[in-house]
Amino acid sequence: MPNNRMNKTIAGYHLLMILSAVDFRVSSREDMVIRNYLAEEFPFHVSLDKQMEVISHLRPDEWERHFRKAMDDFYDDATPAERKKLIQFALQLAKADDVITRNENYYLDLLFEQWEDMGNARG
Repeated sequence: MPNNRMNKTIAGYHLLMILSAVDFRVSSREDMVIRNYLAEEFPFHVSLDKQMEVISHLRPDEWERHFRKAMDDFYDDATPAERKKLIQFALQLAKADDVITRNENYYLDLLFEQWEDMGNARG
């Protein structure tokens, strides 16, 4: 992935898409959580074809690095309330198929721990 910075909403989309992919299956309920996120963040139609292309070209061994970059980009632009809201979407997404896999749990932990550490470091 190129080194350009993602805005908050796009970074959130990338976070949710990777989280939905880490168990190698996407349920219709997971897809609905992502659609709800997009409806709240993009009240008007926006093409995400370019973003989907970036995400779909990531190999599984690149997911964590990309996820961490998206976490940093989202954190930098978001308020504490917006971060909390995205975490709620991430939890809904992980629970959508009634099973939180080890990989999903790992990525959720990354999100919680990284943002908590960043918040503590910044004051």
